[in-house]
Amino acid sequence: MAAGVSTATVSRVINLPERVSPEVRARVQSAIEALGWIPNETGRALASSRSRLLGLLLPTMDNEVFAHQAEGLQRVLRARGMNLLIGCSNYDLGVAYEEAQIMVGRGIEALAFVGETQDARLYELLRARALPYAVLYSWRAQAPHPCIGVDHRAAFCTLTQRLIALGHRRLGVVLQPLAHNDRVAARLDGIRDAVAAAGSACTCVFEHQESGIGIDFGEQAFNRLMARPERPTAVLCGNDELALGAFFAAQKAGIRVPHEVSLTGFDDLRVVSRLTPALTSGRVDNRRLGELAGLQLLDALDGKGTPPGAALPVEWQWRGSVAPPAS
Repeated sequence: MAAGVSTATVSRVINLPERVSPEVRARVQSAIEALGWIPNETGRALASSRSRLLGLLLPTMDNEVFAHQAEGLQRVLRARGMNLLIGCSNYDLGVAYEEAQIMVGRGIEALAFVGETQDARLYELLRARALPYAVLYSWRAQAPHPCIGVDHRAAFCTLTQRLIALGHRRLGVVLQPLAHNDRVAARLDGIRDAVAAAGSACTCVFEHQESGIGIDFGEQAFNRLMARPERPTAVLCGNDELALGAFFAAQKAGIRVPHEVSLTGFDDLRVVSRLTPALTSGRVDNRRLGELAGLQLLDALDGKGTPPGAALPVEWQWRGSVAPPAS
């Protein structure tokens, strides 16, 4: 053949490169590139009884957070010769289950998915197939599943406590839909924890609806909050897209941030630090989150047990959009 080696040696270069000398690997790779040859992955899977595929279920593709998680996960898998199969549910648990069925039919060896709240059939499918899995972006100490994420409840309790410590007593909250989204529910619980601990002097009003997402809803919700007889002095948004909507609404209405209202988001999207004033937001290393998920699932495939899960920190970036309330 073109590389001057046997078929068995080519197979080792592709499947077990560590068992072949660097000089032979280089010759074989050079021949592969010159010939434009692509291995038949279906044939390899049949021969080895391994698909080398891992599935990832995302609630949406239209989000920088989940893109970074997928990037980190793929980086780890690629280094081990694994491939990533991605499905999108658009926040529909039934669709997520159907996507998982398709992936299982394709022979995935493990599955990662965003959020602990899932169709019960998904967990039953994973148990029946004895497939390793990991829940991404969610984390709680009592979770019965391997979770690699952040404690959203604690993070938003910390945020709310900080605003109360600055003197804010009238808080407004703008959230994504609560249905089937354990992250949003946990954030709301964290806010309520801090408000309850502050006592009756602190009040909180919420704006959310089952179809309310994105910048447009953030703008509408902010306008409703600021039309109340007693305006909130701080508005906490469940993510940065909602906060951007609130920020633009404040600009249009001539409401000064933070002089008349403090404003916070979550996710620390790249754009929010470039606003004037820059937006206070919660930062999570989502690429690292994806990498940890990949490493733990690969360990599980290597027989090292169920992924233990991991809690990543939320680092609040305190910026110019937050200040004590005007006296």
